[in-house]
Amino acid sequence: MDDTARELLEPLPPSAKLVYYVLNEEGRFDQTGLAEETRLSTRTVRFAVEKLTEVGLVEEGLCPRDARRSVYAPVPESERSEETEPEAASEPDAEAPTAAAVAED
Repeated sequence: MDDTARELLEPLPPSAKLVYYVLNEEGRFDQTGLAEETRLSTRTVRFAVEKLTEVGLVEEGLCPRDARRSVYAPVPESERSEETEPEAASEPDAEAPTAAAVAED
């Protein structure tokens, strides 16, 4: 696991870290497969995948055998570094104190 992934995983819940580890080591899984492999509930897996997708560590794709299902895979490091840089910009953080300051007035 690379340093960027470690930094992105740090604030996430343990379930998300486990799901990422399984995807990173084993490859693509659907939600049911992840639940079986991690022994987490499908609801917890869904939450973990949602968090991992938000930070750009996991991508969702279509299942080749069943188009109604999604499969999840880790985003390659080369693609991830380009995607996560704009999210790491400090613009949203700069706006938050302004909004809080306005609320205090």
